[in-house]
Amino acid sequence: MKKVTHFVIFLKNHYAFFILIILFFYSCGQERVMENTSDVFEKLRKKMVSRQIVARGVKDSLVINALASVPRHLFMPAEEAPYAYSDEPRSIGMGQTISQPYIVAFMTEQLKVSPGDHVLEIGTGSGYQAAVLAQIVDSVFTIEIIPELARQATEILKKLEYDNVVVKQGDGYHGWREKAPFDAIIITAAPPKIPPLLLEQLKVGGKMVLPVGEYVQELVVVSKNEEGIAMENILPVRFVPMTGKIQE
Repeated sequence: MKKVTHFVIFLKNHYAFFILIILFFYSCGQERVMENTSDVFEKLRKKMVSRQIVARGVKDSLVINALASVPRHLFMPAEEAPYAYSDEPRSIGMGQTISQPYIVAFMTEQLKVSPGDHVLEIGTGSGYQAAVLAQIVDSVFTIEIIPELARQATEILKKLEYDNVVVKQGDGYHGWREKAPFDAIIITAAPPKIPPLLLEQLKVGGKMVLPVGEYVQELVVVSKNEEGIAMENILPVRFVPMTGKIQE
């Protein structure tokens, strides 16, 4: 039944496939069409996890299971949905992207989150990263600066019953003081420097993962302990820039 629900949501939001589905209805029953189409996406998702995530060294079973569970194609525009499980970032409109599946998995693993954690995400985008985190942790608080993306993400997360995700439209530079402190913070757009207010809202013992830089970007893992802050550059990346106050 969950497969059928995912398909219905996909059909409502992705009109490019509507004509194809109509043709299928002539040759087989509605339930069979829904299940067959859902099966195709499920197979693509399993292949993505095997070839792009596990094969590249991601070992955390919580992360692997989350990537295997979240229907990535439902978080993308109609014209991009056929490429949902490809090994690359894709456009979600308004100059923004949904990250490459491996990067989503890698960043999530670097956070070292566990059930019971409260996580802050800066840059909701499509809502996909928030959904992946929601499979693992107790609650996700996510901030999106672009109103239309915040609206769309709220809608799809609600439809898919990710009740432990709260979306706020606003500037992520300020964090979410009312919900702080956080066990982990993830930023999915690149600031030129780490916003100091976010460091304040990270719990002692917590981690923050984010891309940092302008023309040259590095994925940075920040660890906060009793002595202060430790930072480690992990790998070169390319993300859209973080906008808002950080650019002033």
